[in-house]
Amino acid sequence: MKIRVIGAGVAGLTVAHEFARAGCAVDVIERAAAPGLGCSYVAGGMLAPWCEAESAEPLVVSYGIEALTYWTREVPVAHSQGSLVVAPARDRPDLTRFARRTSAYVTYDGAAIAALEPDLEGRFDRALFFSQEAHLDPRAAIAKLREQLAARDNVAFRFGCDADTVNEAADWIVDCRGFDARDQLQDLRGVRGEMLMLRTQEISLSRPVRLLHPRYPVYIVPRGDGRFMVGATMIESGQGGTMTARSALELLSAACTVHPAFGEAEIIEMGANVRPAFADNLPRLRRNGRTLFVNGLFRHGFLLAPALARRAVDVVLKGAYFPEIMDADPRERQRA
Repeated sequence: MKIRVIGAGVAGLTVAHEFARAGCAVDVIERAAAPGLGCSYVAGGMLAPWCEAESAEPLVVSYGIEALTYWTREVPVAHSQGSLVVAPARDRPDLTRFARRTSAYVTYDGAAIAALEPDLEGRFDRALFFSQEAHLDPRAAIAKLREQLAARDNVAFRFGCDADTVNEAADWIVDCRGFDARDQLQDLRGVRGEMLMLRTQEISLSRPVRLLHPRYPVYIVPRGDGRFMVGATMIESGQGGTMTARSALELLSAACTVHPAFGEAEIIEMGANVRPAFADNLPRLRRNGRTLFVNGLFRHGFLLAPALARRAVDVVLKGAYFPEIMDADPRERQRA
């Protein structure tokens, strides 16, 4: 069977990976000059399903747990160091509320925080440590996926190519274009995310640190060599472009709350892109004839893509139906 995958972000590449492993001939079409240059390029890369339970539906948690195995064994790029959630003393109620809505954590006091992350000694007196979570560098993950796919003789790439110009026959088309698929998915909306990349040798962190803050919750993800990704805003907008001054100010202020040395860090990159989402912020598989749309990953691209890719293969090859992501409103199915 020949599968044409449109889009080479994390959704498209994981879909291609799963179809290739199932023995299909896979043709990946990407309009950009290389894979992963859309919202995957500025993603946080946190594999934190239990933390996401604070604000996401149970489906995100269960699908996200699958990603931990995928990114540590099948495409081994994840760092399994857990994640740490902190809040200033004045915002302790936010930490209590976060704990009430999540699970699979241990509560740490100041001494335990310092033992885990020495550079945070004296900064916080209470934290939640999610030991089973992980993180990855999205750009390294995209490169690894491309490397694995390129090594297979049943996968072909076409970069700098518009899918509308491809005339060869395919048994199925799997559309993974993200927000660009709004020409076919009329209820798709854009959520703009922005991030900063800082560089400093004054701070060392081994795992993502989430700061709970009433105005601008933030996470700081170590990327090695003194680099830290700081993100991310969530703005209801379909407009891309560059980061706003307000967002930069808020992210930097929050980073300095985690550690004041971030105030002296070098800003080496600012990024912004539009993430695709439906009204309920849950992903979808939508079938239209022999076309399957994989979309609506919201801010959970690397967390949800592996689970969606596996189910896409089952839909195409086995005729499977997954009501939790194929019904009009998956939340109704979860409540039933």
